[in-house]
Amino acid sequence: MKLLEGKTALITGASRGIGRTIALKYAEQGANIAFSDLIYDDKMILLEVELKSMGVKARGYASDASSFESSEKLVADVLAEFQSIDILVNNAGITRDNLLLRMTPQDWDLVMNVNLKSVFNLTKCVQKTMLKQRNGTIINMSSVVGIEGNAGQSNYSASKAGIIGFTKSIAQELGSRNVRCNAIAPGFIETEMTAKLPEDIKAKWIDDIPLKRIGTTEDVANVAVFLASHLSSYVNGQVINVCGGMQT
Repeated sequence: MKLLEGKTALITGASRGIGRTIALKYAEQGANIAFSDLIYDDKMILLEVELKSMGVKARGYASDASSFESSEKLVADVLAEFQSIDILVNNAGITRDNLLLRMTPQDWDLVMNVNLKSVFNLTKCVQKTMLKQRNGTIINMSSVVGIEGNAGQSNYSASKAGIIGFTKSIAQELGSRNVRCNAIAPGFIETEMTAKLPEDIKAKWIDDIPLKRIGTTEDVANVAVFLASHLSSYVNGQVINVCGGMQT
């Protein structure tokens, strides 16, 4: 039997990057997939087709994770279509990097709303269902910069650090009803965002990683499968770094 057979996963920010790979990995393990992004575009359509070709039920939704009302509607729509939500992956995120000296209040607020408030929104909206089921797992995407910080990313770092505190608190609140909450903290992962970095910056980062390579979205997705499955049934309130030893 596949690890996630018969379960329904809701994944935000899933039309590209880490979220997309998690959706595909979950489908490989038998999960039905509901996924969202801000705009229902060609990338979402292609992912929906690919997931369905793997023999699972799948549907993409246009939803603004930073809006509570939009998140509430998303969860209601997914429950109407799939009847349950067993796994929530809070993956939606953006960057607006700049030194604090040049950072605008608008860029601070935008990053905090998309990266951190979205986690509150979706978790609050799914908790009633998971508590009623007396079963569920919530996986929040943090970052190693939420642990150690990074110059020029004070907004991003603060949002990802906030996710860690939120994760640990929710794990304590919901654990008695068999609802687990954990976080993943990726390091330097090859995505569309990191692909735009200058080669000298990439080389410097790789030099600081004991495994001497950039991580892949599959490296992160494999941990997401573990946290979503029964293999991690006694793992709760934890932050798992996927960084090649970059943060030790």
